Amino acid sequence: MSQKHIPVMLNEVIKSLAVKDGGTYIDATFGNGGYSEAILKSADCKVIAIDRDPNVKERADELSSLYGARFEFVAGCFGDIKELITTPADGIVFDIGVSSMQLDNAERGFSFRFDAPLDMRMSCRGVSAYDLVNSLGQQELADIIYQYGEERKSRQIAAAIVKARAIKPIKTTSELAEIIYRIIFKKSGQADPATRTFQALRIAVNDELGELKRGLEGALSLLKQEGVMCVVTFHSLEDRIVKNFFNEKSGHVANVSRYLPEAPLRTAADFSYCSKAILPSVEEISSNPRSHSAKLRYAVKNNGDKQ
Repeated sequence: MSQKHIPVMLNEVIKSLAVKDGGTYIDATFGNGGYSEAILKSADCKVIAIDRDPNVKERADELSSLYGARFEFVAGCFGDIKELITTPADGIVFDIGVSSMQLDNAERGFSFRFDAPLDMRMSCRGVSAYDLVNSLGQQELADIIYQYGEERKSRQIAAAIVKARAIKPIKTTSELAEIIYRIIFKKSGQADPATRTFQALRIAVNDELGELKRGLEGALSLLKQEGVMCVVTFHSLEDRIVKNFFNEKSGHVANVSRYLPEAPLRTAADFSYCSKAILPSVEEISSNPRSHSAKLRYAVKNNGDKQ
């Protein structure tokens, strides 16, 4: 049975957003609607939700029937948030990466836990993981696996993929995983060796890091003065983008060393406050293992005064 979807760090997100009556909030990564519904229950406010996955429509329709005009759903990529939404927001939340429903749906081809066609498309449209695995050159494949998966054996894996596909196309998640296992042997008690390569392909298929960068910029332009932006990330590539964005927009230049003094403020900062990374509690990790790598960062837009 697939694991029930549990919104990660839900209490921390709601607390950080400081949801209030009459406010407007954007759930930029709707998924199964966990954040959206919690926000709607927290106050007499409005939520506008975004998702590129057509499979979330049923859940969005359910919230529409429950909350009427207080809930609005917009189909699209959160990287296009500025074009999709024109209403200024008191708070915006992002939950970056693949959702539990996508991982647990074998047919979507996101996970090596199931034997399924190589797909990984969040929008169910466009170039798939099958296309990348079977068409990209060896060096380009190696670069994707190294840069997006931080896989040290990316070159060997790419070479093995190219060798295998010369015999026949690599069509399924299991076929790809088995190729990876020839390079990195599975060991009991350790993370599955296919994890990093599958992550890399998923990020490439969905342009996840590009979407994140565009989404953060667009969200900043929609935030009202003293509005809050919350971002939950699940790996270092995402978190680094968010941390650097918050540092830059708060007028700080990221330090190259933690031993150096805090970087000086520039003028006209967009954010008046940026939190440190907030981690899930031990209790949450125990009840929801998928939260173990999560980090929450939030920032408050300035009140219009020059910082």
